[in-house]
Amino acid sequence: MIDKDKPFKHVLIVGCGDIGLRVAKIWKNASKSVFALARSESSIDLFRQQHIHTCQADLDDAQSLTNLPSKQALLYYFAPPPAKGQKDMRMTHFLENLDMNHLPAHLIYISTSGIYGDQGGALINEQTPPNPQVDRAKRRYDAEQQLQQWGKQNAVPITILRVGGIYGPERLPLQRLKDQIPMLHENLSPQTNRIHADDLAQICVAAATKDTAGEIYNVSDGTNSNMTEYFNTIADFCGLERPPLVDWEEAEKAISQGMLSYLKESRKMDNSKMINELEIELIYPSLKEGLKSCL
Repeated sequence: MIDKDKPFKHVLIVGCGDIGLRVAKIWKNASKSVFALARSESSIDLFRQQHIHTCQADLDDAQSLTNLPSKQALLYYFAPPPAKGQKDMRMTHFLENLDMNHLPAHLIYISTSGIYGDQGGALINEQTPPNPQVDRAKRRYDAEQQLQQWGKQNAVPITILRVGGIYGPERLPLQRLKDQIPMLHENLSPQTNRIHADDLAQICVAAATKDTAGEIYNVSDGTNSNMTEYFNTIADFCGLERPPLVDWEEAEKAISQGMLSYLKESRKMDNSKMINELEIELIYPSLKEGLKSCL
């Protein structure tokens, strides 16, 4: 359990991109001091403009990760794993440099729904056994396991958020639609899950204000849809032509291997644990409502 008598002193965000900036804004509005890791000068400039304290470090350079302001921090780890392999060595480097004198008060990690693999369109919850089938999901699952083991060894509360697809302003596949890249016929398209970026940010904050130590939460808006419906809905809303539809044989030739790896996995996420335990009222409970905020 999180020790209520020892609240976190400040917020530290590792991997402070779009979601990190949204989370930082919420905590700053609550008068909390926010720090973020920055690798490039452009990131340092951006964080300073947002009044976020910066720590220059590189997750691929273990020596740069010493003396981070992690002691008694609410630590968000949003950084992606490396692009290749089945292990998240960035997570390894990071945890190895959090010694006993720099332990956070609570660590919250954004993982992926991909760790469940293909479930044939079935409804899944947090008790569904992980079955990562592609390397990108295996890297995330490796990071989860590293964190859980490290948290137990060091008595640091760990919370894992398994997130579906994220959409929001500047996160829509508009160029893909403009380029008329094909999609599968709707009867072939897999079940998918998504969450608006603003909702994900408020979920990240709620995970720190509730007693979520050791818990895993599936994060999505809970609506049932498929990938082709997702692209068609965005196209209609934005006044763009819907993508041409193809069967699997044509898809293997016309669609990138990266997208195909998503299309070959189908699952519906039960978000009831997130809604009930984190007491979340979604800002955008459906894609059609969320799209209004995106343009």
